[in-house]
Amino acid sequence: MIKAVLFDFDGTLADTAPDLGHALNRQRMDRGMPSLPIDLIRTEASSGARGLLGMGFQIKPGDPSYEEMCNEFLNFYEERLCQDTILFPGINELLDEIESRNLLWGIVTNKARRFTGPLLEQLGLASRVSCVVCGGDTANFKPHPEPLLAAINILNVAPSECIYLGDDIRDVEASLAAGIEPIVAMYGYLGDCGVAPESWGAKHLIENPQDLLRHI
Repeated sequence: MIKAVLFDFDGTLADTAPDLGHALNRQRMDRGMPSLPIDLIRTEASSGARGLLGMGFQIKPGDPSYEEMCNEFLNFYEERLCQDTILFPGINELLDEIESRNLLWGIVTNKARRFTGPLLEQLGLASRVSCVVCGGDTANFKPHPEPLLAAINILNVAPSECIYLGDDIRDVEASLAAGIEPIVAMYGYLGDCGVAPESWGAKHLIENPQDLLRHI
């Protein structure tokens, strides 16, 4: 029996791509480059600064300019953290139903707490969520299972009593490694890993948040 539902954040609970994209395009325009369309940015939004800077400037961690560009990106993002970010349609209703069933729900994200905490406050979720595990809270990031294992430890539930909804292959990999049932949010960003979501290893894929109720 399911006792808890865990969610990824970017691309699963909230559409954060517009504000992430604004930070990236601000950097590009400051350097005389054209802005990128939001639909393109969404394909890398779940990968955070690393993925977006790779898309926007073809740089990666370890490159000479990466650290400076990453810090600039994060500062720009923080200045406009929740201007256009919204919960995906149906998420509030889904959380209402989860809570009405007296189930726990939490968030496991690679996003830093520096951003996640204020976003949850502004989106009205901070007082509702039972646990939040952010990037940097554990020694390892997804796709390592440690963040998910930390969450179920906080919630005091077994892996078999939990499901994890995410929109990236790393979410599925982390979930399977933790012994938690993964479900893919097909309405999310999905990334561009070269492998179709149907082949990520999850048994269930949903087209909208309300579909999750079939698996609880």
